[in-house]
Amino acid sequence: MNTLANCAQVIIALSIGYVWIIRFDNIVVEFKQYGIPDVLRSFVGASKIALSTLLVAGIWYPSLVLIPALLMAALMICAQIAHFRVKNPWYKFMPSALLLTLSLFTAWVHSGLLKI
Repeated sequence: MNTLANCAQVIIALSIGYVWIIRFDNIVVEFKQYGIPDVLRSFVGASKIALSTLLVAGIWYPSLVLIPALLMAALMICAQIAHFRVKNPWYKFMPSALLLTLSLFTAWVHSGLLKI
């Protein structure tokens, strides 16, 4: 199960890096659509990149994973709320829903609640 969690951590990190670094221009447009100020957008982006970095480091240092995974899940819930408020079509919800699921799975594995 740890191998699956490690894969999830890498997928989360690569996804965040792709969206928040390579496709940043799209993020600027979306956050304007949501009515979220630039300073909050920058805070969210820096937070997601920092949490992604901790998730990758957690492959070698598992004690780092639980809290960043839960915080990433919280940010993905906020993304779901933002999509809902502006009445985006369902396919716009899917990336953050997938990352929410992967973050919760990663947190579950690293919480010690799963004994396999």
